[in-house]
Amino acid sequence: MLSRTAAQLYWMSRYLERAENLVRMLDVTHSLSLLPQSRGAATELAAPLAITGTLEAYQARHARLSAEQLFRFMGIDLENPASVLSCFRQARENAHAVRGQITAEMWEAINTSWLEARELARRGVVDPSSFFDWVKERSHLFRGATYGTLQRNDAYSFIRLGTFIERADNTARLLDVKSQLIAPAVDTLAPVDVPSDSAPDFYAWNALLRSLSAFEAYHAVYRDSLNGRLVTELLILRPDVPRSLRACCDEIREILPEIEARGGDADAGRRVKQRAGELALKLQYGAVDEILETGLHPWLTGFLEDSARLGLDIQRAYFEAQ
Repeated sequence: MLSRTAAQLYWMSRYLERAENLVRMLDVTHSLSLLPQSRGAATELAAPLAITGTLEAYQARHARLSAEQLFRFMGIDLENPASVLSCFRQARENAHAVRGQITAEMWEAINTSWLEARELARRGVVDPSSFFDWVKERSHLFRGATYGTLQRNDAYSFIRLGTFIERADNTARLLDVKSQLIAPAVDTLAPVDVPSDSAPDFYAWNALLRSLSAFEAYHAVYRDSLNGRLVTELLILRPDVPRSLRACCDEIREILPEIEARGGDADAGRRVKQRAGELALKLQYGAVDEILETGLHPWLTGFLEDSARLGLDIQRAYFEAQ
C-alpha cells in the first residue's frame, strides 16, 4: 500500500474517533454545568478548550466563557479546526481520497454523517445532548460498517490503528483534566461519600465514567460506590474496558505486526512494534498504587508523551516515503 493511502486511512479513522471523543468530553462538561452550585464552573467549561489546545483561539473570538458559546465553538464551528464538524469534514475528505480502499457502506456512513452534520450546523442545534448522541451513533455506524464489510487487509489494519491511537490519547487527556477538577478526590483519590457534602464529586466521577461508556463496567467489576482510586484503575489498567488505556495499547500491539508482516521498512517497523510492546507491558504489569504514588497527573503526562512518540514512529515507519 502507498504511504499516502495508508496515512489517509489512518487519519480518516482518527478524525472520526476524535469527533466522538469530543462530544463525549462536551457531554461531561454539559452535565457538570447543570449541577446546582457547581464548584469551579468556569474551570469546568474551560476543560475541553485546555484538552484540545484551543483556549487562546476561543478567547480571541469570544469575550466570555459560556456553555452555549463553548458548544458552538467546539461542536459546529467550521472555523475552529478542532471542532466536531471540522473533524467530520477532515474524515470525509480523507475517505474521498481513498474511496477505492473502503466499502460502499463505509463511504455512505461517513459521507452522510458529514452532510447531515453540515445541515445541523446550518439550522442550528437546539439540544446539545441530542447532538452528542447523534455523533456517537454515526461513529458507531461507521465502525460497524468497517468491521462487517471491509476485507482484513492493510486498509483495515491502518483504520483500526488510527482508532486506538486516538482513543488512548483522548482517554488519558479526559481523565487527567477531569480528575484535577474533582475535589477532594484530586489529591487523595479517596472514596466519594454520596450522602455527604461531596455529592458534586460523585456526579463528576459519574459523568466521567458515562462519557467513556464505563459506568456499567465499573459497577459490574467493583460493585461499590464511586471511588477515585478504582475509577483510575478501571480507566487505565483494566484490559476488558474498551476505552481504557490498557485495552487500547493491547489492540495497538496486536495490530502492528499485521502491518509489518506485509512489507515496509523492516527496521522502522521493528522500532514501532518495540515501543508499542513496551507501552502495553507497562500497563499490563502496572499497579494503581504505583500510579497514585507517582501522582496521577505526572503519570498521565508521561503516558501522553510516550503515546506521542509512538505516533511519530508510526508516521516515520509507514507514512513517509522511503
